[in-house]
Formats: sequence, C-alpha cells, structure tokens
Amino acid sequence: MSSEPSLAQGVEKSRRGFIARLHAVLGGGLDGAAWEAVEETLIAADLGARLAAEVVAAARRGTHAADPEAAVRIELGALLAGRPAADWAPSRPDPAAPAVILVVGVNGTGKTTTIAKLAARFGAQGQQVLLAAADTFRAAAIEQLGVWAGRLGVPVVAHAAGADPSAVVYDALDAGVARGMDLVIVDTAGRLHTKSNLMEELAKIRRTIDKRLPGAEPAVLFVLDATTGQNGLAQARAFHESAGLTGIVLAKLDSTSRGGIVFAIERSLGVPVLFVGVGERVGDLLPFDPDAFVAALFA
Repeated sequence: MSSEPSLAQGVEKSRRGFIARLHAVLGGGLDGAAWEAVEETLIAADLGARLAAEVVAAARRGTHAADPEAAVRIELGALLAGRPAADWAPSRPDPAAPAVILVVGVNGTGKTTTIAKLAARFGAQGQQVLLAAADTFRAAAIEQLGVWAGRLGVPVVAHAAGADPSAVVYDALDAGVARGMDLVIVDTAGRLHTKSNLMEELAKIRRTIDKRLPGAEPAVLFVLDATTGQNGLAQARAFHESAGLTGIVLAKLDSTSRGGIVFAIERSLGVPVLFVGVGERVGDLLPFDPDAFVAALFA
C-alpha cells in the first residue's frame, strides 16, 4: 500500500463537515430558505459573510442554477483561478546564486515543521537546500530547526539566541553562494503580528537579501494554520501588508472541517495557496492543485 499522502485524505474532515451539510441543504429544493442555508453553511466553513453571499448570488444567477450543487461548485472553483503552475518553485537571481524562501507566520502554526517539509520536498527534487535559523527570538526555534536539519541531512546556519536575524540571513546567503546551494530557506521570528518591531525586522531581512544578492526576488511564504480560520486570515493580512506575501502554505488542512478558508485566503489577499499540509510526516506536504481540491471536496 502506498504511503503517499493524498489531497482527498487531507480534505476528508471538510468533506464530511461543511460539504456534507451543503449536500443535505441542496438536496431539499431550490427555495429561498435553502439558499439562505447554503450561505450560512459557507460562512460556517470560514468563507466569511461577504464572500459567502457573493458565491450564493453568483450561483443563483449563473447558467447552472438549475443544478445548485454544480453551480456552487463552479463558483467556488472560479475563486481559485489565475494561479501559478502546480510545479511552482522560487526563482534564482542568477545560476551562481541560490533562490530564497522567507517563511513567516505566527508561533504555533507549524512554521518550523513546514520549513522541514519544504526542505524535504525540494531536496527530493535534487536541489541542494540550506536552512537559516533567523528566528533568534526563541532559542527553542533554533534548536528545533537544527534537529530537523540533522534528520534531513541538510546544512543549517545559526547564531546564538538573541542574535541579529539579518546577520544570520547574510551569513546563510554567503554560505549558500560559497557551497553552490540551489535554495536557502529562512525561518523568521513568529511573534504576534501586532508587534511592529517584528515587521520592521522582516523589512530589514529583505534589505539584507537585496544587499547580498542584488536582484533576488525572495518568495515570502506565510504559514497559516487551517484550524484558525478567519483569525489566521487576519494574521496573514497583517503580514501581507508589511512583508509582501507571495504565497500561502496552509498547514493542518487535514485537521479542520472548515476548509472554506482556502477560498477566503485567495479572494481576500490575492495571494495563492501554494502548498497544503495534510499530515504530521515530513512528506505530508502537497502542492496545491485547485481543481483537485474542489473535486476532492465534492467527491
């Protein structure tokens, strides 16, 4: 039996949760009360009130309105249109310099574990990966990243707790260039998003990357815990305003029955979900395929 994770398994709780409620509601008729129940179900699935109302309104007036389930499915799928290719990878400034991924997010969302999963995924593709322990605010974060680096057999650049995160990043980029690395993945501090000094720190890291690798366009990936729903979306919005997010990694998708947060993220932020976490193992990170996601939800 294959041990590979699947998106269908990852969305099982959502399929049994809000999608099962949609099936029940839409199977009972097309009156106004049924559509109100659809809207309430989508709100409960973390789409948010405004987006849920938009989806229902579009479904009711669309060409598939006679088949309400198909209409809702089409409108939800349309929210995920216009995305990067499924084989997304960060760009390198030139062949002699590594690509850079900055991983940001609030503590407790699975940020460090997600970094390990990204390193394992790109490493399995033949890329040489180096980790930078720039979350110097917490000694435990440095230690945790070091443990993962040891398990994966990848190098890590770290300073002592309390060191300047930008100095860690500079040294990691130096090492990445010297060792011919393909990718440097940077762990950043995950204090509460309301702390302005954290955002200033991220901006300083960006300037450091620009200084050491002129022309580099680092990917800035936000790790969002799917179980936090709209609260997680508010956190992502704050980081996006300060750090300019380029992608979302949706962790713990398998642990929520409210997978509608995927649609809310892309509509609210205009930032694509690139990967989804569907389990605890290092291999349980999947590139996000919107067609497969919607199909798995409605399977």
